[in-house]
Order: sequence, then structure tokens, then C-alpha cells
Amino acid sequence: MTKVVGLTGGIASGKSTVSKMLSQVGFPIVDADLVAHRLQQPGQPGFERLVDHFGRGILTVGGELDRSRLGQLAFGDPVARDELNQAMQPLIREEIMAQVANFKRTGVPVVVIDVPLLFEQHYDDDCDLTVVVTVDRAHQLQRLQQRNGYDRVTALARIDAQLPLTVKAARADIVIDNNGDYHQLQKQVAQLVKRLHQA
Repeated sequence: MTKVVGLTGGIASGKSTVSKMLSQVGFPIVDADLVAHRLQQPGQPGFERLVDHFGRGILTVGGELDRSRLGQLAFGDPVARDELNQAMQPLIREEIMAQVANFKRTGVPVVVIDVPLLFEQHYDDDCDLTVVVTVDRAHQLQRLQQRNGYDRVTALARIDAQLPLTVKAARADIVIDNNGDYHQLQKQVAQLVKRLHQA
């Protein structure tokens, strides 16, 4: 039987790094962000829904989705963020669960779903194990500003738009603390991998 592991975290918490580590040791990953990107390409259902909701102002001159413009809308306005989720999340869930079903059919022991909104969109109900990558607010802010070049106000708005990491950690089966260095993160992921191989 295939074990479904839900992986989540917050913006700039290190979730993508952990996801990459798990992929490198052979676990198949279903990445919600990649699913969303694919659905938001011109001609795809997500693209059409977003244009219907937000108008052509969210498109580039070339007619593709302007992700930074959409991000500014969603993170700056809770109503717009809700509209974005209502438009996209059912499509994203359908695709993620279809991929999980395919992995189950092939009989892989473990599949990891990498979903930023794991708890908010109730993917945890479909998981056998949930993992949260957490970091304290000061580290999160610093990493986000360095990575994306945001000013403090913009970075804080992005962090505050998400469910607090403390809340996610309280709901998780396993918490990976990413306040240390890369080596410390690797050690924790190695422990997770060992647990998943034993399952």
C-alpha cells in the first residue's frame, strides 16, 4: 500500500529544499506549485478562470500570466486571495489527487505531496503522515528578503498572508526545524527518510 506524505511549510521556510532532498533519495514528489503553473499556462483551465476572475490586466503584453502582478493582487488583498483560491484550488486538487492515484496504481511505497496550503485546503485528510518545515519569524523574514529582494513591509505581508507556522507545526505529525544550517537540515531529513523506509 502506498503511503501518502504531506509536506508543507511557510514561505522561505525551506520546504522546497526538503522536497528536493526527498526527491534526490528517490521519493516521487507531487508539487502543487508545478501543478498550478501548468494549469495557468495559456489554453489551460486555470488560465481561463483567472482571466475571467481578474480580467486581462493580469496578463503580460505577450498574453501570458503576469505572476508578479497576480502575486501583488493576492497578497495585498484578502478578498482577491480568496477569489484566486476559489478559482484555482479545485483544479489543483483534482490534478494532485489524479497524480497520487497514478502512483498508487504503480505500487510505489511512498509518495510525497508538496503543498503550501496542505492544512488550509484539507489535503491532510488524504495523508498518512504530515511534515511541516518550520523556521522562526526572524529567520523567515531575513531569508525571504534576501531571496526575493523584498523590502521589509512586502516580505511581512507575504508571511502574514499565510497560516502561521506555529499553527501548522502544532497540526503536523513531524516537524523539521530549519533554524540551523544546511547540515542540521540534512540530518533531520535523513531521519525522516529512515522513518519512511521503515513504514
